Amino acid sequence: MTEPHRIPQTKAELMSAIEREWNLLLDLIEKLDPQKLIQADLTGWSPKDNLAHLTEWMKILMGFYMDLRRAHEVMGVDPEVTQAWSFEARNQLLFERNRQRTSEAVLAELKRVYTELVARLDAMSFDDLLKPQHPFDPEKRPLLLYVLRATSEHFAEHRERIQTNLGRG
Repeated sequence: MTEPHRIPQTKAELMSAIEREWNLLLDLIEKLDPQKLIQADLTGWSPKDNLAHLTEWMKILMGFYMDLRRAHEVMGVDPEVTQAWSFEARNQLLFERNRQRTSEAVLAELKRVYTELVARLDAMSFDDLLKPQHPFDPEKRPLLLYVLRATSEHFAEHRERIQTNLGRG
């Protein structure tokens, strides 16, 4: 599994790390034929499903962590659904929501959401990224950590997952 990346010390380092992992992910995906994009691994996830997952978590990063909207609003579910639930449950919900979508639709949305996120990050100062992500977070973790988890680290994790599972096929 991917080791967490070094914490960037500047905005340029952050944006470079995000772009590097994004390009590695896209390079892998662009080499896959359409059949490989929908070929499920042993857990039932295809490369297309991994891409939809990344898209959903970038949207959660923007809506919940950056805009401070309520989780249920960002995810488009009833409030009860997001109370005391696990990441596994969230990921399963997102998987089911996207599983019937075409590869073309998933890839187009992935690129659109990535472009939107990069524009938003470009517009922020590095100092803003170092501020706590939520006023109620007792650990006062900076937004930067959530950005890394939803971008460069997440891209690398799912790229490796796709590579590993394609190697088994």
